[in-house]
Amino acid sequence: MVLVLRHEIGLSAGKAAVQVAHAAVMLALDEKVRRRREFRIWLEQGQKKVALRVETLAELEALQRKAEGRGIPTAMVQDAGLTEVPPGTKTVLGIGPAQASEIDRVTGSLPLL
Repeated sequence: MVLVLRHEIGLSAGKAAVQVAHAAVMLALDEKVRRRREFRIWLEQGQKKVALRVETLAELEALQRKAEGRGIPTAMVQDAGLTEVPPGTKTVLGIGPAQASEIDRVTGSLPLL
């Protein structure tokens, strides 16, 4: 599982951590229902998660299209707007869980968060 944060919106460390957690939970819950085998494998292999970043919303949305085009699950977090950003702001894209080699084809060039 890869979690990609929009860096340019300047979230505090705590807010960024919560947004990344939202994406991980969204993906895990969806996977548990839709792709049970893949979920079980991911769970048994330690629930690997990698946090990366992009600079813009356009990059985040392009990653989502690319992942979905490869059949990799995604979850886009949109903030409720109660603290640091306006309501509906897209903050984090979760990708996976899937084979690392598959996710790397989508996110392999991105820097670590």
